[in-house]
Amino acid sequence: MIQRIQARKLFSWNVLKIIILGQLVSLLICGTGVTSQYMAGSYKVNTPMLQSFLNYCLLLLVYTTILAFRKGDDNLWMILKKRSWKYALLGLADVEANYMVVKAYQYTTLTSVQLLDCFTIPIVMGLSWFTLHSKYKVMHFVSVLICLLGVGAMVGADALAGREQGAGSNKVLGDGLVLIGALLYAISNVSEEFIVKNLSREEFLGMLGVFGTLYSAIQMAILEHNEIADVQWDGIVVLLYIVFAVCMFGLYNLMPVVIKISSATSVNLGILTADLYSLFIGIFLFDYTFSGLYILSFIVIISGFLLYSIVSIGITEPPPVPQVICTGFDNPVLELERNKEEGDDSVHFVSGESAEIAAVWKSNIH
Repeated sequence: MIQRIQARKLFSWNVLKIIILGQLVSLLICGTGVTSQYMAGSYKVNTPMLQSFLNYCLLLLVYTTILAFRKGDDNLWMILKKRSWKYALLGLADVEANYMVVKAYQYTTLTSVQLLDCFTIPIVMGLSWFTLHSKYKVMHFVSVLICLLGVGAMVGADALAGREQGAGSNKVLGDGLVLIGALLYAISNVSEEFIVKNLSREEFLGMLGVFGTLYSAIQMAILEHNEIADVQWDGIVVLLYIVFAVCMFGLYNLMPVVIKISSATSVNLGILTADLYSLFIGIFLFDYTFSGLYILSFIVIISGFLLYSIVSIGITEPPPVPQVICTGFDNPVLELERNKEEGDDSVHFVSGESAEIAAVWKSNIH
C-alpha cells in the first residue's frame, strides 16, 4: 500500500512539469540552432558573437534594470560591491562556452560535436556533488547511461544518413574546443543552480546581462567586425536575427526556472533532445533524410530523462511532518506551564510518542 502511494507521488504533476519545461527548453535551443543554420546556409551569415550580444543586451535591459531599481542588500550596486568578481568569471564562462561550441563546427564533424558535448553531463554531476553536495543513487547513473545510449542512436542515424557536416581542416582543434565548451557550460550551469536556489533568478540573469554584454561586445569588435560588415541586410535576415534573439532570451529566462525545480544535471539530460528536434525540422527545411533511429533515439532519451526525474523527486520530496494530537487542550505548552504552577508536570496526549514532546518541554521550562 505504501509503495503504491509513493508511486503515485513519483508520477505526479512535479515530474510532468519537469518533463514539459525541459522539452520547452530543448525546443528553444532547437530554435536558436535552426535559425543559425538557416542564416549560415542560405545567407552566408556567421556571426555567433553578434547573436549572443543581442541576447545579453536583452538581459541587461530587463533584469539589470530590475536590479537597479531594487532597494536593500539585493540591489545592483550592493551585488556588484559584494560579488562582482564572481559574476565576472561566470559571465566569461557563459560567453566563451557558447562561442567555442559554435566555433568547433568549423573544424570538426557534427558527430564529434554531438558526442563530445555530452561530456557536460558527467562534469555537471561531479561539480554538483562536490560544490552543491548533491546525492546520487545507482538509478541516477542508469538514467544517464540510458540518455547517452539515445544520443548514440542519434549519432548512428546521422552516420547512416551521411550527415558529416563540418568535417573541417583541424579535427583535434575542433574536438578540443567542444570539450572546453562543455567544461565551461558545466561550470555555468552548476553556478546557475546555486544562484537561483540560494539567491534569485533575477540576480543571475541581471548580472549575466552586465558581464555578458561587456565580454561579447569586446569579442565581437575584435573577431567579427569583418563578418558583420559583410552581412547583406534585408528583411529576412533581420527577422532571423530577431527570432534567434527571442529564442535565446526565452531559453535564458526558462532555464533557471527548470533548474530551480529540478537540477542542472536533469536539465542537461532533457536538452539532449534539442538535436533531434532540429533534425525533425531539418527534414522539411534542409531535406534531411529521415531514419527510424531518430524516433528510437527520442524515446530512449525521454525515457532516461523521465527515470532520472522520478528518482530525483523520490529522494528530494520531504517526508510528511507528523502531527501532535492532544485532547482537551488547544495549546499543550501553555497547559504544561499551568499544571506546573499547580504542581502537575504532565500533559495528557493521545499519541504515545507525544510523551517525549512533553518531557522535552518540561526540561526546557525547568
